[in-house]
Amino acid sequence: MRHAFITAGTKGLGVQVTEALLMNGYSVTVTFRSDEKAVEKLRNRWLEFEQNLQFIQVDVTKKNDIDRAVDMALERFQTIDLLINNAGPYVFERKKLVDYEEDEWNNMIEGNLSAVYHLLRKIVPIMRKQHFGRIITYGFQGANSAPGWIYRSAYAAAKVGLVSLMKTVSIEEAEYGITANMVCPGNILGEMKEATIDDARQHRDSETPIGRSGTGEDIARAVLFLCEENADMVTGTVLEVTGGVDVIHRYR
Repeated sequence: MRHAFITAGTKGLGVQVTEALLMNGYSVTVTFRSDEKAVEKLRNRWLEFEQNLQFIQVDVTKKNDIDRAVDMALERFQTIDLLINNAGPYVFERKKLVDYEEDEWNNMIEGNLSAVYHLLRKIVPIMRKQHFGRIITYGFQGANSAPGWIYRSAYAAAKVGLVSLMKTVSIEEAEYGITANMVCPGNILGEMKEATIDDARQHRDSETPIGRSGTGEDIARAVLFLCEENADMVTGTVLEVTGGVDVIHRYR
């Protein structure tokens, strides 16, 4: 059985990914930051899979937390085949770069970029030994071309840096059967993060060209594809799952 390690996989976009992995035969270690109610809700929903599911409390801005979680995943499941970096701190307040507090900037960079470095340092050697690995990071619409994104400077800088990091790792680790890719969600808000595609089709979304909102299920489907055994030809790729919406330029 392949084992997946997913950060922040108990709610939001992550919960649909976690559930899709379980439904498709993976065992899963899921990190969460603080919401224990979300953990219990997910645990109770998947009681029949409890032998394949582990929850670990982690702050991804802290290296020691990351190291401890990876060690715990290895101790229980002996391997890590998939790394899905779903966690990503975000500042919802719209503010210009010079208005960011230093701790806000540091939190964005640590949580969205440095955390991936620490995870890769721990997990890539494991993947090398088994000559198989799938690494998935998350970005934003347009990240591949490094656009400016007003009021989102710190987040955008971290994610654009992550694009280059992902592409570099995809080349460096290809000889070991490891792929690395990025999934970029569109404008998925509120309850739609945990919704299904069928849910979204019940409600017209005039801001998205295809006519419906994106959902957590859309992201889960993309992640599952990139994690397949036969998806080894797809690496170093930024996959946009946006329904044609232009997240950035609507602010201009």
